[in-house]
Amino acid sequence: MAEFTMELNDEQKEVRDWLHGFAADVIRPAAAEWDEREETPWPVIQEAAKVGIYSLDFYAQQYFDQTGLGIPMAMEELFWGDAGIALSIVGTGLAAVGVLANGTEEQIGTWVPQMYGDPDDVKLAAFCSSEPDAGSDVASMRTRAVYDEAKDEWVINGTKTWATNGGIANVHVVVAVVDAELGSKGHASFIIPPNTPGLSQGQKFKKHGIRASHTAEVILDNVRVPGSCLLGGKEKLDERLARARERAKAGGERVKNAAMATFEASRPAVGAMAVGTARAAYEVALDYAMTREQFGRPIIDNQGVAFQLAEMRTQIDAARLLVWRASWMAINGKPFNAAEGSMSKLFASETAKKVTAQAIQILGGNGYTREYPVERMHRDSAIYTIFEGTSEIQRLVIARTLSGMPIR
Repeated sequence: MAEFTMELNDEQKEVRDWLHGFAADVIRPAAAEWDEREETPWPVIQEAAKVGIYSLDFYAQQYFDQTGLGIPMAMEELFWGDAGIALSIVGTGLAAVGVLANGTEEQIGTWVPQMYGDPDDVKLAAFCSSEPDAGSDVASMRTRAVYDEAKDEWVINGTKTWATNGGIANVHVVVAVVDAELGSKGHASFIIPPNTPGLSQGQKFKKHGIRASHTAEVILDNVRVPGSCLLGGKEKLDERLARARERAKAGGERVKNAAMATFEASRPAVGAMAVGTARAAYEVALDYAMTREQFGRPIIDNQGVAFQLAEMRTQIDAARLLVWRASWMAINGKPFNAAEGSMSKLFASETAKKVTAQAIQILGGNGYTREYPVERMHRDSAIYTIFEGTSEIQRLVIARTLSGMPIR
């Protein structure tokens, strides 16, 4: 087990500086254009693939870093560049985490490489959990997967929404109900291979922020996939469902479902994304405050501005520490007994919203225009308190974990 440390080693510093250079030289110059176009920034993704950032090897190296700091460090630097473009680059990772968290070794080896492709033939993946009537309330999920034993196939029907890369991805990971009587415990995750009949893109959403990231509905109409596409395999699923039924009869302990396992693993990473956006806005505000003059002196000479910047930096550093702690705990198998993963996402996402709003205030009228990036950063920051569990859900998870009570 790696010791918890707040100091990056030499290799991590080298990777951080490399990512920061890519974010500064490639992502930032393209940010405003792709935000306006509201399209997937394929040239930037392809450039990331060419240099090795958008690749299974790079993702695996960071994911399995025993200090736990590889993923949050990478996310912070990329999202410092621009949240929309960065999400287009890392969006495949959520589907990859879904397979890594729930799949067999064979499934991991087969499907995760296909999610990325190679520099000459870039691929995407999408993780599909939310539905029009089932966002935070996963127990209300309606997408159904029925096993056809004669053909060893699963038949999936339903509509997913808010799917990053949904419909344009080569590989989709879909969460569906296999036993409705068990509520959220009766869910399972499935791989939908490329060009599977019955899967199509529904509505593409025009969003407030992260507009360079493709978000859409995914429609599943009698989609048939081989039994081997059930993550974890049917034997494991049957055993898990049997345990859930027994515990339900006895009123026993809670059983986690596949979607929640994915979100639990990714929440600190979302916190790191928020830290990157907050840090970017803070740096713009600090530079502006030191160079903008009013009444014959830089505006940072005024306590009202200086104290805001001091608070912004303090909150950013605190958020990063919570993210790093949760990431270190996760990689070293330490349980989140105080919901540390949810704590990190909650604090970091709320910090990003507050810091970007403060940045606009410091820039004044300039901050409200698209001539300066803090307006875009503020729009982008709103998503962190919503996706992969709203701030309200994070508070609920933390309260339930601390109290052991079924708080509603």
